[in-house]
Amino acid sequence: MNKTPKGLRLHIGIFGRRNVGKSSILNALLKQQVAIVSEIAGTTTDPVEKVMELKPIGPVVFIDTAGIDDTGSLGKSRIAKTLKVVDRTELAIIVSDEWTEYEDQISGILEKQSIPFVVAANKSDLRPDDCLEQMAKGSGAKAVVTASALKGTGIDKLRTEVCNAAPRDPTGAVPMISDLISEHELVMLVMPIDAEAPQGRLKMLQVNCMREILDKNAIFMGIKETELARALAGLQSVPDLIVCDSNVLDQVIAAIGPEVKVTTFSILMSRFKGDFEELIRGAEAIDFLEAGDKVLIAEACTHHPFDDDIGRVQIPNLLKRESNAGIQVEICAGRDFPEKLEDYKLIIHCGACVFNRQEMLSRITRAKAAGVSITNYGLTFAHLHGVLERTLLPFKTKVSVAG
Repeated sequence: MNKTPKGLRLHIGIFGRRNVGKSSILNALLKQQVAIVSEIAGTTTDPVEKVMELKPIGPVVFIDTAGIDDTGSLGKSRIAKTLKVVDRTELAIIVSDEWTEYEDQISGILEKQSIPFVVAANKSDLRPDDCLEQMAKGSGAKAVVTASALKGTGIDKLRTEVCNAAPRDPTGAVPMISDLISEHELVMLVMPIDAEAPQGRLKMLQVNCMREILDKNAIFMGIKETELARALAGLQSVPDLIVCDSNVLDQVIAAIGPEVKVTTFSILMSRFKGDFEELIRGAEAIDFLEAGDKVLIAEACTHHPFDDDIGRVQIPNLLKRESNAGIQVEICAGRDFPEKLEDYKLIIHCGACVFNRQEMLSRITRAKAAGVSITNYGLTFAHLHGVLERTLLPFKTKVSVAG
């Protein structure tokens, strides 16, 4: 469980005002000192993540946040970071010692985004009545638990209610590949080992694919693109599906017949982590780029750029060559996603391996609200090479696709 990637863990955000005991509640829930606590208001200044296993849920990420009532210019920045955590939160805990406008604010935000939450009515040893609990019950919370992190009371009950409130199927998660194949079928995975491949390891999305294939009782053959011709020649029949990196898609399609189903790892990720149909429509918007239009390339991770980086070099070059439109390309990385999206005509996002699905869906929702088309790397590559429809064929019997 400890090796489960963050992007595949349930994200539990902890919210509340300064000095209500958010970090103390987290420490009590986990039965260890994972967050710094102090009587000084504002001790937690930035979101702090703790990877854990919470039984019976399984692997989770707890996110301890700064107080939503912080003050001053730095306080505004901390509040903004706290509210950004909502974008990746799948289950929330509101910690409070008094119900105020701030609790109304955060509970309203969570309800609007359909994020389930539990209220921890903390510092019960210091409160003379149950006014807090009564007010919190009208907030839409799945449960309101009276607790004292200092005395250790109510913590077991809180843990139970958090587990009860956890979504069984966060954000409508879909398989990466298992529903596209049948038992005993052969899937060929074409995986270049280049500068972007982690040294001594495989990419996370490749490993996820392999695991789902094995769980399906199907067969995979993993090869480098340099061994493609030899591997195909050695088979008695063609693979039931070929999945490759986007940057060797042309090479793979040139080597196989029209009857072979093929797609890319990045296209699999566009469905696994996002709104598939919306991202497909976004790829088709490439044809309507005009001179002066701004395109945002968004990377979830913050890796060091490579000489032939797919997001910073290959895609911008392809766009400028194919569109002939004199477009402007900007780059953002990590969680530095622009607040004002209306300035862009198109957003091209990476596969979001390091994000959970909630965070990617939040970005897609924001783009739609701003009237901006959004797609991902793999769909962009396939569209610009004129093979988008072919790479979507493996999904035709499973999902409705645009166009």
